[in-house]
Amino acid sequence: MTPNPTFDLECNNIAKSFGKVRAVNDVSFTIPSGSFFSILGPSGCGKTTLMRMIAGFEEPTGGDIKIKGKSVLGTPPNKRNVKMVFQHLALFPMMNVYENIAYGLRCSGHDKDEIKRKVHDVLERIALPDVADREIHQLSGGQKQRIAIARCMVLDPDVLLLDEPLGALDLKLREAMKIELKLLQHQFNTTFIYITHDQSEALVMSDHVAVMNKGDFEQIGTPQELYHRPNTAFVAGFVGDSNRWTGRVKSGDATGGMAETDQGLPIKFTANGQSQISEGETVDIFVRPEFIRTLRGADRQSPVEPHETSIDGVVDSLLFNGANSRVLVRGSTGQLIEADVTLTGSGDLTPGEDVRLAWSSEQATCFARHEAS
Repeated sequence: MTPNPTFDLECNNIAKSFGKVRAVNDVSFTIPSGSFFSILGPSGCGKTTLMRMIAGFEEPTGGDIKIKGKSVLGTPPNKRNVKMVFQHLALFPMMNVYENIAYGLRCSGHDKDEIKRKVHDVLERIALPDVADREIHQLSGGQKQRIAIARCMVLDPDVLLLDEPLGALDLKLREAMKIELKLLQHQFNTTFIYITHDQSEALVMSDHVAVMNKGDFEQIGTPQELYHRPNTAFVAGFVGDSNRWTGRVKSGDATGGMAETDQGLPIKFTANGQSQISEGETVDIFVRPEFIRTLRGADRQSPVEPHETSIDGVVDSLLFNGANSRVLVRGSTGQLIEADVTLTGSGDLTPGEDVRLAWSSEQATCFARHEAS
C-alpha cells in the first residue's frame, strides 16, 4: 500500500492492556499534516498511555500506528521522527540555552557550522534570538517552555507530542502560553499533539480535539462542534460548564419534548439528533450558564415564550470574574443554578433577591441516561 503523506499520524484500532486492565480500547484517528490536535480527558482516561504508544515508549496490545504513512510498530523511540515536551521540560541545567538546543544535533552527527545555523534559526523563530548564552536558571517560565520546544523543533520532527506542558505554570503565564503555543505551531507548521485534562487549553489552541473517557474517544471535532453539538452526555458535561439535571421524559417526539427533573422542574428540550429519546425514558439534561437569562423586578412577571423553560428562585451568591461573572440562584426546586450575568458594581443583583431564570428549549441538550458516564 502506498504511504499516505496527507496524514502525519494515523492510529488504527490502537489498544493497550495492562494485565486485566484495558487502558486504551481500539482507538482510531488520523491527524492531517500541520494540525494542532488535542487529546482531552480526565486523569486515568488513557490519554498519556496513548501518547506513550505514539512515542514508542509502550508497545500496543493491538492495532497499528503510522507516521507519514509508514507503520512504526516495533520501531524504538529514538528511531521515530517524533519528539516530546514534558510538563517538567527536562532541560539540562548544566548547559546554557545554546548547548541545550544543540544537544540533539550533536548526537545526530551534524557539523559545528550547521548546528550553529540551525540553533540561531530556531531561536529566531521562537522570538528569543538573544538568549543563546543564558543559563537555564536565568530564564522565565515562559522562556523555558519555548526553549524546550525549540530543542525539539531544531530536529525537524514529523510530530511533536506535548504532555500537559503548562501544568507547572502559574495561571497568568498559563493563559499567555496558550496563545504562544498556537502561534509557535503556526510558525513551524508541524503537527502538534497536545495531551491535557484542561478543557480551556484544548479549546483555545486546537484545530481538532478528541475527548477521551475510559480508554475510548467519545467524540472528535472542532472546539465549536464539541461545545455546541456534543454527541454524548460525557462530552456535554466535560467540555465547558453546564447545569445538569436528571429526569424523565413526560412527552416528546423526534424533534424534542418536555422532561421533568428529579426535583420536579419541567424542562423543555430540543432533540439533538444523536440519540432517540422516548416517552418515559430517563435522561440527562444540560444547559450552559451563558444561555440562561436572569429576570428581576417587573421583568419577572413577564410571560416567557412557549418554547422556554422558566423557574423562580432566590440569588444565593455572586461569582465576580469581570466579564465572565456568574450568579448562583437557588431555584424553587432547591437546586443551585448557574447563570452568566454582567456585574457593573452599580445596581447589581444582591444575595436574597427574588429572580426568575429562563432559557430556550434549543439550549437544553438532552441525552438518554444509558449514554451518561
